[in-house]
Amino acid sequence: MDMKLEVVVVPVTDVDRAKDFYTALGWRLDADVATGEDFRVVQATPPGSPASVIFGTSVSSQTPGSAQGLHLIVDDIGAAHDELKRRGADPGDVFHDAGGVFHHAGTDARVPGPDPRRSSYGSFLSFNDPDGNGWVLQEITTRLPGRVDPATTAFASASDLASALRRAAAAHGEHEARTGEEDPDWPDWYARYMVSEQAGTEPPT
Repeated sequence: MDMKLEVVVVPVTDVDRAKDFYTALGWRLDADVATGEDFRVVQATPPGSPASVIFGTSVSSQTPGSAQGLHLIVDDIGAAHDELKRRGADPGDVFHDAGGVFHHAGTDARVPGPDPRRSSYGSFLSFNDPDGNGWVLQEITTRLPGRVDPATTAFASASDLASALRRAAAAHGEHEARTGEEDPDWPDWYARYMVSEQAGTEPPT
């Protein structure tokens, strides 16, 4: 049985303020439903995400601001920082962790700047919503093996697909430079590259 993460509840104090904040980030407003003064549900979805967040009135017993370490995945941490800043999120500076595997809780072991090797999974930034709920952006460009089923390759948005095509084009250019000839079967090569990149398997040569 498939079990897909659908929503994460984010506890807030001021529903309208939270709604304004998240929609200003470019998140899609899916629903804003109230059945009375004591119950309201707002759902918003980050661009390209299959999962959404829900906040509102009487939808959570958690203390507002207590949701921490909520992760969003991007393929360009610098561009993501600039967009968040432009949209009013006040993100922190890009960082990597001293341990190099994930990142410590809070702000422990943060080293300024992206991962020196710019390895996938290695660069982060963080920001908070108006209540102090903490978000972390993580740069992932190549998935670890086994993370994605190559038989079910999918892209969450047109921009996600476009980014994958650009990376495939760059890799294919290097491939043609190595072989010294044009590849008439480049669509097949692109397809194999994009599937391998997402699934974390060996790319075509």
